[in-house]
Amino acid sequence: MPRALVAAEQAAILGQLAEGVILADTAGRITYVNEAAARLHGVGRLEVGPDDYARAYQLLTEDGRPCESRQLPLARAVLDGVVSTDARWRIRRPDGSEIIALGSARPIHDADGKPLGAVLTMHDDTARVQTELALREESQALETLNRVGATVASELELERIVQTVTDAGVALIGASMGAFFYSTTNEAGESMLLYTLSGVDPHAFDRYPMPRASLMFRPTLAGESVVRCEDVLRDPRYGKSPPYHGLPPGHPPVRSYLAVPVVSRSGRVLGGLFFGHPEPGRFSLRHERLMVGIAAHAAIAIDNANLYGVAQREIDERRVAEERLRELNETLEQRVEVRTRERDRAWKYSRDLQAVIDDRGCFLEVSDAWYAVLGWQPAELGGHRAYGFIHPEDRPAGERPFFSNLARGPAFENRMRHKDGSYRCISWVASQAGDTVYASGRDVTEQREQAHALARAEAALRQSQKMEAVGHLTGGIAHDFNNMLAVVIGSLELLQRRLPEDASVRRQATNAMEAANRAAVLTQRLLAFARKQPLTPRAVDANALVTGMSELLRHALGAEIRLEVLSADGLWPTLADANQLENAILNLAVNARDAMAEGGRLTIETANVKLDGRYVANHPELEAGDYLSVTVTDSGIGMPAEVVRRAFDPFFTTKQAGQGTGLGLSQVYGFVKQSGGHVTIYSEPGRGTSVRIYLPRLAAPAGRREAADAMSASASVPIGQQELVLLVDDEAAVRQVNAEALRELGYRVLEADGADTAMTTLAAHPQIELLFTDLVMPDVDGRRLAAEARRHHPDLKVLFTTGYSPTAARQIGALDVEAPLLGKPFTLEELGRTLRQVLEGA
Repeated sequence: MPRALVAAEQAAILGQLAEGVILADTAGRITYVNEAAARLHGVGRLEVGPDDYARAYQLLTEDGRPCESRQLPLARAVLDGVVSTDARWRIRRPDGSEIIALGSARPIHDADGKPLGAVLTMHDDTARVQTELALREESQALETLNRVGATVASELELERIVQTVTDAGVALIGASMGAFFYSTTNEAGESMLLYTLSGVDPHAFDRYPMPRASLMFRPTLAGESVVRCEDVLRDPRYGKSPPYHGLPPGHPPVRSYLAVPVVSRSGRVLGGLFFGHPEPGRFSLRHERLMVGIAAHAAIAIDNANLYGVAQREIDERRVAEERLRELNETLEQRVEVRTRERDRAWKYSRDLQAVIDDRGCFLEVSDAWYAVLGWQPAELGGHRAYGFIHPEDRPAGERPFFSNLARGPAFENRMRHKDGSYRCISWVASQAGDTVYASGRDVTEQREQAHALARAEAALRQSQKMEAVGHLTGGIAHDFNNMLAVVIGSLELLQRRLPEDASVRRQATNAMEAANRAAVLTQRLLAFARKQPLTPRAVDANALVTGMSELLRHALGAEIRLEVLSADGLWPTLADANQLENAILNLAVNARDAMAEGGRLTIETANVKLDGRYVANHPELEAGDYLSVTVTDSGIGMPAEVVRRAFDPFFTTKQAGQGTGLGLSQVYGFVKQSGGHVTIYSEPGRGTSVRIYLPRLAAPAGRREAADAMSASASVPIGQQELVLLVDDEAAVRQVNAEALRELGYRVLEADGADTAMTTLAAHPQIELLFTDLVMPDVDGRRLAAEARRHHPDLKVLFTTGYSPTAARQIGALDVEAPLLGKPFTLEELGRTLRQVLEGA
């Protein structure tokens, strides 16, 4: 019955049509569906029988809604007389896709005009409809882009530009929210600042920090690429495992994500446009391209706004500068006058040396400070070359020293000659304008002397600390070793007592005892160096002690070495362990014997010595005061400076292996330090060695001490009369201290570090009255220097000084028998008294 309307032939024809055909009866029920209509609905061939109506009704839909009954409403409408020639269906297929079908619905009549049903014809119109929609959307997008371009092109306010761009982006791509982050740096070092929002509450991001260079944001913030993500919760680029979280917790819901960098014409990243939607898959490649265009418009507009801002600031700054310049011009004359007065006042009253020097190196102008600092009146310097007032050692090549120094930098130091012939250390700052040098110098002599003194004191302290540390170490080892030796020696004594005289092992026990006793002596020396040996101090007369051990010393020295003992009259007593003092002198004598393999002379001298503040400044462990000295001097091979520096170190020796332990001088050092004294070594290769022990003077009874103090107070230090003295010493530190002492005593001083410099200085300053020189110096010694100096200056007075004793100096041939000699160390009073004696011919 349902197929009565369609004959077999007709069905075959309808089945071949490309257009879909559906037949319905007068009740609106589907009776036939051709293959084209079935394909439109997403199924294969559809046979319509009594049992297929339900399936057919479910497949055939209008406007995307399934039929609610077994009748097609459109078919019923046609049968009721409503003919549709331009009907449109939205068909939802079983796979979930939809198409849009376009067709017509007409009634079917028999020959008598009686209605038999209705026929529906249709074809797929989806592509055409989508094209129309795409064209419409593209037209709208172009209109929006043109509108945005025209708006931002004429806009110079940054906030309005980015708000317009962000709103347009949200509208163009259908985003639920959009944002623009501006590239800047705040106090916390954050590089992106949220500038505008669209589609959400402006306060939605108040509780979130600024975007960091995470995996999601880095490409945009760095201007590297566009980021388009179908679903930020499922994208493996932004997390380690599902579910992925590309955004912070509590962020407005975003699944689709699109971010486009905004980059200026110069390549600088200006910021980024960020868009989101709570549904996944909302942004396409077309949306991405639209946002790239929007970002280009934004970049140009932001560049223009920035350039306008810079230009406006420059105009404002130029206007302020012009106003300031006008004010300066109006007050120029007044200010020049004020500055000139200030400069003249600074020039006149400054304690710094001011100088203007021409291209020949001559003084054009100097300040009054030259008289206060160097004793020269400005009139005495004008026209003179600066070269002649600089210390010879500090003169650079050529006769324009200030120009040469400037080639190495604006700041430099040199020594400038005082009018009295001495030199002062000046720290200069100079600049050059054309062929003229402008220089300002400050007298830093005292600072440099203090720095040198501090360096010497620090070096002495470091040496003392080193010896103290080594002493603690060796003392601890010796103490423990002594305890072990006590057990060894005691056990050996018991073993010897119990062994018969003729026992075969008794000889081995005796050898072991001798070795243990030698080890005990060695540990005693270690304890002596560490100042941990037990001492029995008592009042000692060093003269009697040295005289008493003379015979022992002669036996120890042998016949090839001549012993000479020189005892001082009125030698002060000292508080010391007599046995240890004898042992120290014996150690020194044995060392001296080893240094005189072919024979020689050994001298032991005693003397009273005053050590003043100048001397103890270089020996922090000492106190100024009265000491007695015991000096052991040999005429042996002597020692170089590097050996002298290490002579007191334990286990240091220059002897062959097996010929010494290196503890002799260390034991002497430890004993003297433990007794509150001091020990020094003076030695030169080929001129012998002199070791001097200083021990504190034993305090006198109260009455005698008060009398001595009264006599000392009544004594006055002889003062010089500004005589010019040439000081010669190869040791810079010693030379500096002695020069300071001479100036304090009222003498003018010139310094030289050796014979060559001394002879040059003598030739340049014939007014020098006294040569004060060290005896033992490398190359040319003091005696030969004095002889050469007197050949040119017969009236020149000479005073020698040395660390050797006078007797030792004469023994080694460094001093004439009657030459005046001042032994080191000496007090200021001794120096002043000796100088007056030499100068006055006493």
